[in-house]
Amino acid sequence: MPTITLPDGSRRQYPAPLTVAEIAASIGSGLARAALAGQVDGRLVDTACRIGHDAHLRIVTGDEPEGLEVLRHSTAHLLAQAVKRLFPSAQVTIGPVIEDGFYYDFAFERAFTPEDVVAIEAEMRRLAREDHAVSREVLGRAEAIELFRGMGEHYKAEIIASIPEGEELSLYRQGDFVDLCRGPHVPSTGRLRAFKLTKVAGAYWRGDSRNAMLQRVYGTAWPDKKALDDYLHRLEQAERRDHRKLGRQLDLFHMQPEAPGMVFWHPKGWVLYQEVQDYIRDRLRRHGYEEVRTPEVVDRSLWERSGHWDKFREVMFTTSSENRDYAVKPMNCPCHVQIFNQGIKSYRDLPLRLAEFGSCHRNEPSGTLHGLMRVRHFVQDDAHIFCTEDQIESEVSAFIDLLYSVYADFGFAKVIIRLSTRPEARVGSDAVWDKAEAALALALEHKGLAYALQPGEGAFYGPKIEFSLTDCLGRVWQCGTIQVDFSMPERLGAQYVAEDGGRRVPVMLHRAILGSLERFIGILIEEHAGALPLWLAPVQVAVLSITDAHAEYAREVEAALKGAGIRAVADLRNEKIGLKIREHTLSRVPYLAIVGGREVADRSVAVRTRAGEDQGSMRIAAFAERIESEMGWRARRPVSSPAS
Repeated sequence: MPTITLPDGSRRQYPAPLTVAEIAASIGSGLARAALAGQVDGRLVDTACRIGHDAHLRIVTGDEPEGLEVLRHSTAHLLAQAVKRLFPSAQVTIGPVIEDGFYYDFAFERAFTPEDVVAIEAEMRRLAREDHAVSREVLGRAEAIELFRGMGEHYKAEIIASIPEGEELSLYRQGDFVDLCRGPHVPSTGRLRAFKLTKVAGAYWRGDSRNAMLQRVYGTAWPDKKALDDYLHRLEQAERRDHRKLGRQLDLFHMQPEAPGMVFWHPKGWVLYQEVQDYIRDRLRRHGYEEVRTPEVVDRSLWERSGHWDKFREVMFTTSSENRDYAVKPMNCPCHVQIFNQGIKSYRDLPLRLAEFGSCHRNEPSGTLHGLMRVRHFVQDDAHIFCTEDQIESEVSAFIDLLYSVYADFGFAKVIIRLSTRPEARVGSDAVWDKAEAALALALEHKGLAYALQPGEGAFYGPKIEFSLTDCLGRVWQCGTIQVDFSMPERLGAQYVAEDGGRRVPVMLHRAILGSLERFIGILIEEHAGALPLWLAPVQVAVLSITDAHAEYAREVEAALKGAGIRAVADLRNEKIGLKIREHTLSRVPYLAIVGGREVADRSVAVRTRAGEDQGSMRIAAFAERIESEMGWRARRPVSSPAS
């Protein structure tokens, strides 16, 4: 007689073993219809799982993260079943859940066309309507290999052959389709109603370019049509805001095959880049940071001593000269320790804050590169603080104040904070870890900042705080971080003279606010859909002459605005004024200053915004003052650290 304890603490006793689905039905018909899986004593299982012992049970529905994952994984199987029906010679490989959806890789003799994708999705809907029951069975390793080889599924047979002996293998069947899977899955295909295939791409088998190219079909799935429609709307908005398209449209930057993952900044884009960099440089200077510059190519021996060679060798670009091996630096921290090590440092010199806009290279896999968001060459607003253990909390607190202030100036109000604590594999004593974790937690608590704990997610050398921004589409971007490092300074011989005259190893705080400048600029472009705030806009004012007769005055206005420090350009083309207005509006120029006969006579400009609002006539000086005043308050909306 199993006793089932539910999440609210209530208990139900049953006279005999029964399934998760039967328990859900005994609670209520609505729950039975919504049940996608169960969590028995913390383990996710199918609703067909039979419980014959006392257990804690939670019925999992599509409104929960675990239920959504089950829903998406099951939809990936539905996709594979549809492909096999339409293209019997296709071989199935893997089909995992990813953020907001799923994909499945297929081996097929040709690339899937857009028409194929439409047909596959229609077949998926047909299979869902047929409501095939989904069942689980366990097979031995040899039996499973033989089964899939017999079906001509050689990729699946290879996957099974790579699984260690003794590990349980489970298969899931739905209609005429069978797949290797750990599960759990929905009870039947009829539960899959709100899904959409989104795109097709190529992918190498097991991610290795030496292997065969497969067809990867992406899709998304949600509990209901409204959630699906909301997501597709966000997807449409994200497509409209795609920084890669806007980068070309607004003439900011481009990338090309001869330099994969590296950016060619155009004049307008470089203005934006420099504005961001100059802004953060000024903020760091005002907060006691000293800017440094270190080499981009450094002998392999330094990376070995710092520990990076063992951990990051695969993503490091290397070269050699005169029988010496070098690496192009993937990060700045070991080089900053070298600067600290020059000369004797005293406790009176601490904290020492060294900042660098260091040019870093990482050999990221080509398949992961994505515009400015994932590149091989980037610059960080990187800095390292060398301090005593007693200074950790105050330095972290000051960093948090600076971070919130910077995010406010860029218009980001919502910051998500996560504290990552000690992993199993780590260096340093528990006492040191206790002190470091407590310092980070106290700094957050003293600021009144809520945070999520990520146990075991810290770096091997110390805990860290991660700061993520939420954009207007609800997407989360991890940007800022501060990490406590007790390991690298010691490995690289950093010491300072303590108050008692003894030698001690400083604590090293790794910190960044924006992270990669390239990535942050990509986020800014998408957040504002290219219509950047006035202070960041590459061109702030376009001066438009109505006819050639007004060109000389337009040049005069342009010169006056430039003299006031405003980024202005004059458009003197012999084109209709409506065309000029349209083109500069599409280029997201914040202000248009139109000059014709009346403006020449009045020594004024007719001002129009990129939103199409007519601001009336203004004297040049008054217009310049207005722009300067608007740039004085950078943020789109104010935000500050609660206790700052």
